[in-house]
Amino acid sequence: MADAPKDIEELIGIMARLPGLGPRSARRAVLTLIKKRGALMRPLADAMARVAETARECVNCGNIGTGDLCPICADAGRATGELCIVEDVADLWAMERGGAFKGRYHVLGGTLSALDDVGPEDLRIPVLRDRLEAEGITEVILALNATVDGQTTAHYIADELAGSGVSMTSLAQGVPIGGELDYLDDGTISAALRARKTL
Repeated sequence: MADAPKDIEELIGIMARLPGLGPRSARRAVLTLIKKRGALMRPLADAMARVAETARECVNCGNIGTGDLCPICADAGRATGELCIVEDVADLWAMERGGAFKGRYHVLGGTLSALDDVGPEDLRIPVLRDRLEAEGITEVILALNATVDGQTTAHYIADELAGSGVSMTSLAQGVPIGGELDYLDDGTISAALRARKTL
């Protein structure tokens, strides 16, 4: 954006690096923030400064909180023996929105990927076995995305934890509630067929 002052160009450049925002979207967002600086920009800047100061990764599960332990790990009522493994914090928060899971989580921080040179030591896989023993885990739920890397990671974890005596399960995959078969991709239909159950 040649006509913008340098500091505004810098802000647009930073915003454009955020997921889902390209240069055009970032430009529109910055212009909106400037127009509504009292109602949006100043509160946003204040909130970002607070989060930058207080947000930290839970030392136990990898969730984001404001203390060494996130509220889920600090809640004794969540020590159900169930440990749900997710790729990242956004997946954990999505699971929590559903409200169905009452156990604890383990955030990997990504998935195994030969192309991106991401191995087990780059993720939070090595500490899993320690958590199983320390927290008396009886079931590990693999809630990884149904991508090639996600499924590769799930198989790797299942192999690593084989023989630990812990039950291993994964989320069901298939037709979403309200979904119509005609609009689903072949992989989803195949997964739904494989996961069929008796009525």
